[in-house]
Amino acid sequence: MTFAVAANSGTAVAARVRGLCKVFGATVAVEDVDLDIPDGAVLGMLGPNGSGKTTLIRLLLGLTRPTAGTAELLGHPMPTGAAVVLPHVGALVEGPGFHPFLSGRENLRRVAAAEPLLPTRAIPAAVDAALERVGLGNAADRRFRGYSLGMKQRLGLAGALLLPRRLVILDEPANGLDPQGIRWLRDFLRGFAAKGNAVLVSSHVLTEMAQLADEAIVISRGRLVRQAPIHELTKDSRELVVVTPEAGRLAAALHERGIAVQTNAEGELHVTGADAARVGMIAFETGVPVLGLVEKESSLEDAFLELTEEDAR
Repeated sequence: MTFAVAANSGTAVAARVRGLCKVFGATVAVEDVDLDIPDGAVLGMLGPNGSGKTTLIRLLLGLTRPTAGTAELLGHPMPTGAAVVLPHVGALVEGPGFHPFLSGRENLRRVAAAEPLLPTRAIPAAVDAALERVGLGNAADRRFRGYSLGMKQRLGLAGALLLPRRLVILDEPANGLDPQGIRWLRDFLRGFAAKGNAVLVSSHVLTEMAQLADEAIVISRGRLVRQAPIHELTKDSRELVVVTPEAGRLAAALHERGIAVQTNAEGELHVTGADAARVGMIAFETGVPVLGLVEKESSLEDAFLELTEEDAR
């Protein structure tokens, strides 16, 4: 059977995973994951260390075979479609690996020589363009062993972006980058997605992910806990701070109605899972005076911690 990667024509998803599982001996690394990676968007993958993020990326790229379930990349099953699909995918997984005694340019030319869609005569120009794109033009002829962590990361990104791609998958791409490098990466990936391409980024830098990603998936202990737009995740974890002289009575009334509430050292109630109108109505029905009711802005970090802690419980 002959495979062909279709032109980018507004396909709903660049990758689709259904019932995906990966077991190593007695360890379940990925468990029954269903996932869509949409075209034209940046999808952020969040999860604690050891949650299965890198294993999921390796399954997507066909670097390891699933124990159960299916993974589809650019319309083709993986790993059987890897030879045709992967030239259209740029990836940086578990950090860049280059020869320490070769220069950045020499290392990148070796990477380029393995690109099936890049003619030999086009390699020098493609390498030079990629080095300039990531800001390494002036350091291209220095040995890789002398690069800083951020420069090594940039060279890895240059390898992932040697050719026009349909999908880019990056594992901790901001590792070692300075603020300018992080801004460049953010602008590049958002521009790449704006052209209808797809981006999957795994990162622990939640403040940066909040600015970069359109959607996020949260993974905990190998399971996909949630996939939603960033604004929905932060909205769902918003917290109300309630000031009342009868905190105990109001807390009991909220608990009876299945609303999560905690009392801090100052006697304030911190309420999640209900809006201000509902909390105010419950206070009125209970006959509890409310002296203050403020909606606290939630961050992506708040949402992430809430989802992973809930899953752990």
